[in-house]
Amino acid sequence: MALTAKDIKNVAVIGHSGEGKTTLCEAMLFNAGVIDRMGKTTEGNTVMDFDDAEKAKGISVYTSLAHLEWKGLKINLLDLPGFYDFEGERHEGLAAAGGAVLVIGANGILPIGAESVIDYCLKVKKPLVVFINGMDKPNADYSGTVAALKEKYTSKLAPIQIPIMQDGKMTGYVNSFQEKAYEFSTSGPKEIPIPDDLKEAMDKMQDSLVETAAENDDVLLNKYFEQGGLSKQDAVRGIRKGIALGTVIPVMAGSALNNRGVINLLDEIAVYMPNANERRNAFATDLDKDDLISVECEEDGPFAAQVFKTVYDSYTGKLNYIKIFRGRLKTGDTVLNADTGKEERIGQIFTIQGKKFELVSELTAGDIGAVNKLAATDTNQTLCALGTNIVFDPISFPRPCLSLAVTAATKGEEDKVFANLAKMREEDYTFSVTKNNETGEMILSGQGETHVELLCAKLKSRFGINTILSEPKIPYRETIKKVAEAEGKHKKQSGGHGQYGHCKVRFEPFDGDFEFGDEVVGGAVPKQYIPAVEKGLRECLSRGVLAGYPVVGVRAVLYDGSYHDVDSSEMAFKAAAALAFKEGMKNACPVLLEPVVKLKAQVSGEYLGAVMGDISKRRGRILDSTTDGDITTVVAEVPLAETAKYATDLRSMTRGQGKFSTEFLRYEELPPQLAEKVIAEANKD
Repeated sequence: MALTAKDIKNVAVIGHSGEGKTTLCEAMLFNAGVIDRMGKTTEGNTVMDFDDAEKAKGISVYTSLAHLEWKGLKINLLDLPGFYDFEGERHEGLAAAGGAVLVIGANGILPIGAESVIDYCLKVKKPLVVFINGMDKPNADYSGTVAALKEKYTSKLAPIQIPIMQDGKMTGYVNSFQEKAYEFSTSGPKEIPIPDDLKEAMDKMQDSLVETAAENDDVLLNKYFEQGGLSKQDAVRGIRKGIALGTVIPVMAGSALNNRGVINLLDEIAVYMPNANERRNAFATDLDKDDLISVECEEDGPFAAQVFKTVYDSYTGKLNYIKIFRGRLKTGDTVLNADTGKEERIGQIFTIQGKKFELVSELTAGDIGAVNKLAATDTNQTLCALGTNIVFDPISFPRPCLSLAVTAATKGEEDKVFANLAKMREEDYTFSVTKNNETGEMILSGQGETHVELLCAKLKSRFGINTILSEPKIPYRETIKKVAEAEGKHKKQSGGHGQYGHCKVRFEPFDGDFEFGDEVVGGAVPKQYIPAVEKGLRECLSRGVLAGYPVVGVRAVLYDGSYHDVDSSEMAFKAAAALAFKEGMKNACPVLLEPVVKLKAQVSGEYLGAVMGDISKRRGRILDSTTDGDITTVVAEVPLAETAKYATDLRSMTRGQGKFSTEFLRYEELPPQLAEKVIAEANKD
């Protein structure tokens, strides 16, 4: 059909893993006639979860797209991962979506992860609908689930239907706005008389919805007070406006697996979710004028779009997923990448149906699609018409919070591991790969263990490289705690010129990395050999005497020595300095130092006690805590060695809501009992 922005709705489907997001998308596509039978995630045959990793794990890993036609509208569905480790995919999908459907189970509680989704949508004013799934299951608790939601979001919730239950299962529903009841049948919802026992509940719900509608519009509020109520049309308009403003969250229910309540959900999306042209105008920066401008969603304006995701397809190559904010994009167009300043020629344009890509000749404002083989365009970059030069604000991605050492299973493939992981960053901005020059390890940092493991699995499937993950080595340091003197004498005679170097060095604790001093008098060590002594000492700093870690905090003073007119040399004095270093370090009370980081954790008040107690168990020191609304930020100093699995542990303690970041502070002495273990392990290696 010929599309304009008013004919398009972009809807993200989101929720915690296992709540039925992908199954709901499958049911929507089935009801719209896109597919002729519903696949199952357990069988790996759904439209949205088509990647091998998703089939293996049984969860959504990537943002996937499909589209359907419903009541004259094109609805682009974005199925977003619910697992914490793939939060970056969620950010990409929500950036492209005009609204979201949050899928939660009918378990009588506010599920894990649901709060963070609702809070995020409210924060950015993203229209949101809640779909309570699993109403076909025994003991499904719709009212308890609504009550749990209302306890947290009292003034936001707007339930617009009442489930009709029979033998513990949902068999139909009452639509309060329509004042009609429906029962589920194989051919779709069938109208029935409103059950007598639900009429009172319907009246109360109607009153509540009318009040909610009035609160979102001053004109309607005046009408409400003057007339003592609102017409059905006005009430729908008020609720619709509240949804668009992000102040009202409608609640519906059904069973995605048994395709119950899904047609109703599609109908309500068609009515209540804003069309693409109704979204708040996007803001962009005009680079020529250095000014912030409003970009209206109009088909006839100059083209402007943002790349929100990049993937590599085995058949089409590199694909950039784009959301068009203004104008039209046609095959053969030449556009400007405003971030790089380079022009790109548009070859093929696609709409996306799961793993299938359908060629189209153009995309219009408000729509979502993909273009292939752009030479120099990546995620977060802006494509615009020639003669314009604007950039949209970049999508915010979470920083990596868990690091593991990664090595090639086959010796000699380390460079391949590093190079190909770096390539994969074009598709995923939430991980990093670096080389730790001190420990010699390659460090792969991501959002959690599952994320990092998946990256290695992709490395194997795409490039044939097997890897091994392990805990990263902690970059300990060695230092001394007292003053000690040491003598180093290197003497060797093997015919011809011999080797002779002799130095006496005093080792002192020092507030810094290393300092060399010279107190030699009377030429005991000739001046030309003193630099060799310093060089010999500096070369020893890379390996301490306790466990082979770098040495810091030492001042070494050359105060005496001797030489031989013939046999002395720079090499001999370097060797003598090394002997003095070993003896001096051992006698100066050497200790291990461990890195300490500043940890900032953001948690809601109900988990604060558990988080602070856990920090103490990790040998941490609480420095400060500040509260803003429901969120408390805890600042603490914690040894780096105690934060290895903190990302996983914090999620467990806070039901997925906690966030944290770390930054290096300083080195501190490692407690003796722990130092013994580190030294023993290092010597064993």
